[in-house]
Amino acid sequence: MAVFYFKTLKGYEGSMRKFLDRLYKTSGVIAALFLMGICVVVSLQVLSTILDNALKAMGKEALGLTIPSYGEITGFFLVAASFLALAYTLRAGGHVRVNLFISMLGTRPRRRIELFNVTFAIILAGMLTWFTARMVYDAWRFNDLTSGALVIAEWIPKTPMVIGSAILLIALIDEFFTILSGKAPVYAKGDDGELNLSE
Repeated sequence: MAVFYFKTLKGYEGSMRKFLDRLYKTSGVIAALFLMGICVVVSLQVLSTILDNALKAMGKEALGLTIPSYGEITGFFLVAASFLALAYTLRAGGHVRVNLFISMLGTRPRRRIELFNVTFAIILAGMLTWFTARMVYDAWRFNDLTSGALVIAEWIPKTPMVIGSAILLIALIDEFFTILSGKAPVYAKGDDGELNLSE
């Protein structure tokens, strides 16, 4: 039945596959940009400290250059990078995967366990998306502000959490239908063997 279902959708598979792959890659690229942002902010702060220390050593007055709330900024960037990279890392097979037991199983039981695992992950990702969305909505509704020198609306730095969780949910659903079609999940790139519906 699953084979028939996927043959019916074959005409739509190409465009949908391209869209999803672009979504995952775009999310990964944005996550990488946030990581680069962390490097830039921290580097600027370190360089300003070195410059001040050098001026003091020469008997001159320090400039006192600093990035206000740079710790908070890098924290926001880290959260955004972590969540936005989830789906891309899953598709790249970068998440830790213990497959000692499942690698010893035959095709049919292995496929069933993979489907169970992905289904459970979908439930968890769905809950994560729901609760982070509620958190962002509450922050927007109550006009919560961040604490520190840099005061902004709290929903802004929290929004990437919702986006990253939602894209991860989409990626897991994508993997579920991939396994259901008889193919090996993309996240198991390093595993041996293929899942096949042909028994």
